[in-house]
Amino acid sequence: MLAIGLIKESAKFALSALKDNRTRTLLSLLGVTIGILTIIGVFSAVDTLRNNIEDSVKKIGSNTLYVQKWPWTGGPDFPWWKYLNRPEPKYEDYLMLKERITTADKIAYMIDIGNSTIKYKNNNASGVSISAGTQDQYSIQNLNVEKGRYFVESETRAGSLVTVLGAVIAEGLFPNSDPLGKYVNMLGRKVQVIGVLKKEGEGVLINTSPDNSAFIPFELARNLVNYDNFSPSIAVRVMSKYSLAEAESEIKVLMRSIHRISPQREDDFSINQTTMITSQLDKMFGIVNLAGFCIGIFSILVGGFGIANIMFVSVKERTHIIGIQKALGAKNFFILSQFLIESIVLCLLGGAIGLSIVFLITLLVKIGTGLAIVVSIKMVLLTVFISTLIGLISGIVPALMASRLDPVEAIRSK
Repeated sequence: MLAIGLIKESAKFALSALKDNRTRTLLSLLGVTIGILTIIGVFSAVDTLRNNIEDSVKKIGSNTLYVQKWPWTGGPDFPWWKYLNRPEPKYEDYLMLKERITTADKIAYMIDIGNSTIKYKNNNASGVSISAGTQDQYSIQNLNVEKGRYFVESETRAGSLVTVLGAVIAEGLFPNSDPLGKYVNMLGRKVQVIGVLKKEGEGVLINTSPDNSAFIPFELARNLVNYDNFSPSIAVRVMSKYSLAEAESEIKVLMRSIHRISPQREDDFSINQTTMITSQLDKMFGIVNLAGFCIGIFSILVGGFGIANIMFVSVKERTHIIGIQKALGAKNFFILSQFLIESIVLCLLGGAIGLSIVFLITLLVKIGTGLAIVVSIKMVLLTVFISTLIGLISGIVPALMASRLDPVEAIRSK
């Protein structure tokens, strides 16, 4: 109880000293505030980007494998010449794979006809990605129809002149009317709009949002374009009871059999999955986090040195008072705790101001752009811990020096 009472009295003296020297206190906070702002800002930006990418990955399909010509891996040492002469996956490959595969829940053949134009009367939508696929594309890509319906199996097989529009495309072509049942011009044909997808917003990854896309049956696209020119892919959603590794092994064996590849030859196809993207991005995020943390720590250390300097000045100014306190019976612990608490409070205030600025920026960004910034509780706790630690480190030497002053010499200092 005595120790708690001493700490309370020390805290009163410390807060009184901070209040009496407001300008100095404010200047002392700047270094710590900037450091905390840097650390939390960088971590929050990275966490926000990671969350958005994870949402984009869900749209691609986290339990989905893609058989394609090109692998998703990249980098400066990417051996592009090995893949240049590979064949594109054929529709016939898809039919044979669908017939033989045992690990697939859904399987679809898909192409994206990019940079297309869709017209309705005097309204044009340019730069549209027309996605053509077989029936299971709807389930694999988790498409969400808000108005109307998706095309049925009979329309898919017949290549019917029907389309489902993304929300942004529908808004642009039909600003004041219901698009359902209307006919739009695309790929040189009049196609009936039978559905409109729910608006999802832009994803971080390219081509993950359906808002700027239009969907048509693959058989229709096959009659209108040479689908080999549009990087076709076979998408396989794996049954929950199988792992991606098991499904990948089966697909590899079946595709080698379908392409009649001899044992000594390499694969002429790639099996891609979203973990390839996320693993590369995790490395990048790790570097960004480390860089931001290092910059923030240096800023905080500079702020810590500033606070230590201020504490030395504070000890010098209050030497006479310390001498009086000691003459009246104040223990070394009481003097030590005064200056330590003052130093810690300075750093905690700096951390609180930095965190408040981050939350303010977060609020402004959300209001201005609608983007939700992630500030995790882990980062808040890290702020408190770092601020307290820096306060202890910055204040320990001045506090020890103050606690060891000789009371007679301290009183004479004035």
